[in-house]
Amino acid sequence: MSFLNEISLDDETSLQVADPGHMLRSTADAGAQIRRSVGLWDPSWISSAVADGRPRSVVVVGMGGSGISGDALSALCGTGCPVPLTTLRGYTLPGWVGPLDLVIAVSCSGGTEETLGVAAQAIARGARVIGIGSANSPLHALITSAPGTCYIPVVPGGLMPRAALWLMLTPLLLIADALGLGNFPSSVLAQAADHLDEVAVECGPASPTDDNRAKLLAQSVASSLPMVWGTGGVGAVAAYRMACQLNENAKLPVVSGGFPEVNHNQVVTFDGEFATPRTDIFHDPELDGAAPTSLRLIVIRDSGEHSQDGRRADISAGLARSRGIPVDIIRSIEGHQVLRFASVIGVIDWVSVYTAIVAGVDPTPISPITELKDRIS
Repeated sequence: MSFLNEISLDDETSLQVADPGHMLRSTADAGAQIRRSVGLWDPSWISSAVADGRPRSVVVVGMGGSGISGDALSALCGTGCPVPLTTLRGYTLPGWVGPLDLVIAVSCSGGTEETLGVAAQAIARGARVIGIGSANSPLHALITSAPGTCYIPVVPGGLMPRAALWLMLTPLLLIADALGLGNFPSSVLAQAADHLDEVAVECGPASPTDDNRAKLLAQSVASSLPMVWGTGGVGAVAAYRMACQLNENAKLPVVSGGFPEVNHNQVVTFDGEFATPRTDIFHDPELDGAAPTSLRLIVIRDSGEHSQDGRRADISAGLARSRGIPVDIIRSIEGHQVLRFASVIGVIDWVSVYTAIVAGVDPTPISPITELKDRIS
């Protein structure tokens, strides 16, 4: 990364100029997304799927910002989920999927190539199929053309898929609740929406940097090579979410993973080339160029973590600090798993946008993705 932007994160006018695509405004919409989804929810949309009882398994199909909703659903249902629940990113439906299984195709735009292809395979095999995406889209047309399928329309309203996580995740939680795969009552969703609003006040542009943990962390992340680890299912998905958000918003390479697996591979990078801080007190960025990038460890701690994961997180942080690697901890609040998830995702999303702005990067454009789609089509 080259020189960091000298913009003041406390100057709201400068923030607006640095964020012409209004990603900060989109980030503040998270709580409202839950309320809109719950307010528009019609149980009749999934009546046929519910009438057939609990499926043998659930496969959530999606890519990018839509696909991570499946990871979140799996983490929030947890190990107590009575059926296998997986997320599929790709072109081919597993051979074991058939009429006893439920396939949920999620696409914010309703036009994702891979999701459309897998949804068509699920329909052809006679699986139960639910679609979630924009109305009057290719996915909407495909799903509703087949008998016995269900479609849940969403209204992105100009939101990029990565900024519409709760718009896609909320219907999944309502489906899971209706099928008895997890306990996600409307009261909990309302609490999650309220908490996301509180995070938006705490971490939003009007909150000064000294009192704003998202702005403070972004200033450190922007000049580093972040490695993000999480405890528990909630923490692991949150770590992946942070990596993806930093990829797309800040255009920053990030490594992510969950405990305990990261202690069997990624931890060895603590002794690698990027681990040792490589600047000195005489380094002048104006004369010497950008400082070499070095590791920064971010650990996302879920209050519902396994005790051994907690021990591993503590020890890992100690190992990193002993080697001069900076460590930041993001902790979830106590309570229902949806609240815990919201408490860390809310902060993470703000951090990713501020990191882009600090680095002098426009958060909104995703030119390589657009170019890839154009060339493939």
